[in-house]
This record gives sequence, C-alpha cells and structure tokens, in this order.
Amino acid sequence: MRLKAEFWIKAYLRTAMSGGAFATVVRHGDDDSGAIFIKVARLDGTAALYVPAPTGFSGADTLQERLWVLGLAPGTNESDVEARLAKELRFDSDAWVIEVEDRLARHFLDGSIVAAP
Repeated sequence: MRLKAEFWIKAYLRTAMSGGAFATVVRHGDDDSGAIFIKVARLDGTAALYVPAPTGFSGADTLQERLWVLGLAPGTNESDVEARLAKELRFDSDAWVIEVEDRLARHFLDGSIVAAP
C-alpha cells in the first residue's frame, strides 16, 4: 500500500529543509492519493519540473512507491514551468504542487527518478 500523499509530502518537505533548501506546498491536493508535482526553482528565473511517472513505468511497482520523470529540464524558464503546471492542474484538480527553492537545483528525489522512454 502506498503512503498517503499528505504524509509523503510532510516527509519530503523535512528532507529538503534539512538539506538546506526551502520547500513549501504551493497547491494542496487530495490528502490520500493526489498526484504530486515538484518544481525546483534556482532563484535565477529558471526551474525544473518533476512529474509523476506513469503507473507501471519502467517495470517498477508504482502502486507501492512514488517515482518521477523529468517533465522540464533544469534551466527551463520559470514561466514555462508555471504554464506546464497550469496545464496539469486543469487536467487533475486533486494534484499537489511542491516548490523547492535551491540555488544548486537539488530535487531531493534520489533513487526515485526514472528515465523517460
């Protein structure tokens, strides 16, 4: 059984902040099973976006663990990241948006990012 979104996010925020970054919930989604989008802003007008990997992606059991794919690469103009998020939120009103502000562009998702097909 997968950890509820709300609990996963609380742990993620603590991880990012204990690593020296600022992280916050920009949009609160469904507490139990909302999709989670993670924006990593470098504080220079650029950002990256990590989006949930599709279920069954890369043979991993995404029902048990949360995996991400890189939706928009680091160095993308922040307005382009915001436009993509707006598009995603029109499609999924239960989604969460987490923003990490870190000049080093650390995502704190080590071991959870899979390569896009």
